[in-house]
Amino acid sequence: MKKLFSYILFTAFLLPVHLRADEGMWLLNMLKKINEGEMQSMGMKLSADQIYSVNNSSVKDAIVSFGGFCTGEMISKNGLLLTNHHCGLDAIQSHSTTEHDYLTNGFWAKTHKDELPNPGLFVRFLVRMEDVTEKIKAELSDTLTETARQAAITRIGNKLSKEATEGTHYTAEVRSMFHGDEFYMFVYETFKDVRMVGAPPSSIGNYGGDTDNWMWPRHTGDFSIFRVYCGKDGKPADYSEDNIPYTPKHHLPVSLKGIKEGDFSMIIGYPGRTERYLTSGGVEMAIDMTSPSVVKVRELKLEIMRNEMKKSDKVRIQYQSKHNRTSNYWKYFIGQIKQLKRMRVADQKKDQERRFTEWANADASRKAKYGTVASDLRKAYEDMRQYANTRIYLREAILQGAEILPYAYSFDALATALSKKETPKEEISKMTASLSEGVEEHFKDYHQPIDRQLLSAMLKMYYNDIPKDQQSDLFREIEKKYKGNFEKYADDVFKKSMFTSADKVKAFLAKPDYKKLSNDPAYKGMKTIIDHYNANIRGKVTAIETKLNALNRAYIKGSREMYPDRKFFPDANSTMRLTYGKVKAYAPADAVQYNWFTTIDGVMEKMDNSNPEFVVQDNYVKLYNHKDFGQYGEAGNLRVCFISDNDITGGNSGSGVMNGEGHLIGLAFDGNWEAMSGDIAFDPAYKRTINTDIRYVLWVIEKIGNARHLIDEMTVIK
Repeated sequence: MKKLFSYILFTAFLLPVHLRADEGMWLLNMLKKINEGEMQSMGMKLSADQIYSVNNSSVKDAIVSFGGFCTGEMISKNGLLLTNHHCGLDAIQSHSTTEHDYLTNGFWAKTHKDELPNPGLFVRFLVRMEDVTEKIKAELSDTLTETARQAAITRIGNKLSKEATEGTHYTAEVRSMFHGDEFYMFVYETFKDVRMVGAPPSSIGNYGGDTDNWMWPRHTGDFSIFRVYCGKDGKPADYSEDNIPYTPKHHLPVSLKGIKEGDFSMIIGYPGRTERYLTSGGVEMAIDMTSPSVVKVRELKLEIMRNEMKKSDKVRIQYQSKHNRTSNYWKYFIGQIKQLKRMRVADQKKDQERRFTEWANADASRKAKYGTVASDLRKAYEDMRQYANTRIYLREAILQGAEILPYAYSFDALATALSKKETPKEEISKMTASLSEGVEEHFKDYHQPIDRQLLSAMLKMYYNDIPKDQQSDLFREIEKKYKGNFEKYADDVFKKSMFTSADKVKAFLAKPDYKKLSNDPAYKGMKTIIDHYNANIRGKVTAIETKLNALNRAYIKGSREMYPDRKFFPDANSTMRLTYGKVKAYAPADAVQYNWFTTIDGVMEKMDNSNPEFVVQDNYVKLYNHKDFGQYGEAGNLRVCFISDNDITGGNSGSGVMNGEGHLIGLAFDGNWEAMSGDIAFDPAYKRTINTDIRYVLWVIEKIGNARHLIDEMTVIK
């Protein structure tokens, strides 16, 4: 009965009705027109203008894109920023050594001078967004080919961005929505001096590890703290000891009032990518081909990393962040396949396409525009299937496999310059200087035994699984010269390549030589793979993608005409969005009912200090035994996590969860296993966002980190 109910709820989005409140990643400048009334009827006390305003301080001014891959929020007037532990993991890991193991023990800066700089890390504030659809479409002709259309959009978008930021320190970009049917310009202010302030030990920040990842119930304190610095004029500045903490236009007050089921919840962040309008051909390709391929490749990569990480604390620290990045979406795609099948999403999409075609064919003008769109989409996805795995394996097994290959290929521009006698020496010097800057950083977290195993394993998998006519001559060379033995090939590469150590690379850059670089086996092998793909596959894939983009734009445009009363939101594309819903429990299976929150009791129930995923440190146990929860407890207990039916995806990690007054009540960090289909299909019966309760965050800061001074600079609402 529950499965039938879920199916009915999901298919409701096919009908000409408004979307339910818990689905949707909404553009903030459209809230007043589309969402304000519904949000207020659900319990929001703010106006749309208090959430998004260009001229006045608003909630959006507290939200940042953290490094371009996560979300963070300002929680004090002194530049204090909160995000997830797994978002800050690169920074935590980069500062960790066997002597100062911040991954294991945590880190808490006692003063501003103790806060740690992070070269390359930035935060980006949204200044404003603007609908520029009409400005761009006014310069587009219906006679343009799709390729020419895309080129024109880029040209016009660049012009608009330049005009919007000229004479300022802002940047801007124009992003397309609905596959190029609408366009919005986003203006940003970027700060590059972001320092690490605090992080709990991984036994809290990553409690449950891979086992609990994407699962509910959850007991993870997934948070870390940074501070944004600026020049003395309040504007962005490169790192300097003279910089001062940035005062944001708005910071989120932190609520200790607690929450209950049914309370309004709102999340603003930077969701990465969804494909809610994907048609059946794309869904089937994900289920049959691309997602299983990602799982297969990553599973082997993880096995290789784990085996070596167990042998050494140094290697564990070096590879913790790399391992977690690989593991996260390995498990995600396992769940995605399962849930897409459970929900019969491909069949639902086919039904939607059938109804779309019937609607199109019922009118002559609609038939001319949309009559064959659904069938053409299906044909295009059939064409793409022959290259789908090659694209996935190129990314997962080659570009993100053994580091030696892409690192060697990062010298390709230098190779091109060295190959030309007319290249000025000054240009060569500039390029070698730039490459030299990254040598120590690359090799700091590099372990040859892991990379050697990855090289042989990933190439062998590519060789076995990719059609021979889509493989480069490198694989023929391995067949002939090494008798198909990929281990011997990898040994030879690591014996002869200069890209195996910092000293060798530095020596080369001191005296760069084209012949040496072009004959290096790592560079040569990677170049052979890339050149073959570019010459034989990329053009075909690009042609299909171009066709798909035009067809998808027509399909969505037609769907919006078909259902004129429905509220459509554009797919996520790493631009700021808002999702609203409620704190809400769910029943994941027959005879199973999950509560909407977890407590510290669950941490202790899972405790197993022989398992690194479920370690609980002694000081934590002592605090628990004494029920020392301070002002953060409730009814004699301490709540750890809670769930809500907000609509999020990757990139939302670190997003603050706010109540109806715009006060911080939690920190979003995950989705739930039963709704791993969420990037493609939203299931209102199952979809939940997993959040760390803000009171648990504060308890850890004060009781575990002894960093009460950080709480004292926040605006705490009791």
